[in-house]
Amino acid sequence: MRFQDAAPDARHVVYAAIQAEPLVTRLARLLADATTGQRLMARAVMNGERTDPATWRTMFPTLFRTGPEAAGPRTDPVASSADPAHSEVILAACLEVAERGEEARSQYRGAIVEALTEDLLRRRSSAVRRERRILFDGVRAEIHPYDVTVETPGAAEAYDCKWGARGIGPDVLDQLDDARHHTADEGGRLVVALVVFDARRSCLVRLARQTVRREGIGLVTIATLDRLASLRPTAPASASPPPGGSS
Repeated sequence: MRFQDAAPDARHVVYAAIQAEPLVTRLARLLADATTGQRLMARAVMNGERTDPATWRTMFPTLFRTGPEAAGPRTDPVASSADPAHSEVILAACLEVAERGEEARSQYRGAIVEALTEDLLRRRSSAVRRERRILFDGVRAEIHPYDVTVETPGAAEAYDCKWGARGIGPDVLDQLDDARHHTADEGGRLVVALVVFDARRSCLVRLARQTVRREGIGLVTIATLDRLASLRPTAPASASPPPGGSS
């Protein structure tokens, strides 16, 4: 197994410009130090449905409170030790994304998830790379590169990053599964995983609808992103649909 830079094509050139945008880098760093509540707010804001900051402060009040009530009720799913000032900076940056056109917004969101994944992985490894292909002797190379890789000899990792659960499809799962099995055929081990900036439940529902092989593919969701900085991900415990067939 060996790694190689992706061959630049028209898509790569355009997307590379977005990846290099200061807004992408800035938001990734902000989200790397964010709480789960702040990340949930960021996802909602960057969907672009509302661009009035006062609306988001009302929807996520525990992220902007100061004083003794800042932690919010214990049952509040986004109540945490969130710094209100950090919440304000995240909100402002996310609104910059939300105010862009739908096509540009979609590209920025994907680039932000990739940059966030890279930032978190760099907290435990210096061998992190972006847009890399994985090559195997006698095996036809995949056209599309992996979004983020950790190229540690004997302990490599490959990640495909998605904004939402809808991005999980058979082509993505097949590529990750093939890389893992080809590495095993060569006597090595490769950790492969999806990083999805969405709820775990949504991801499991989406995975349950896939008919391709997915065992051994890890899953990192919006609530477990911090594990990238300290642990190599494992496969999801279940990919069965929720009770009652709810989606």
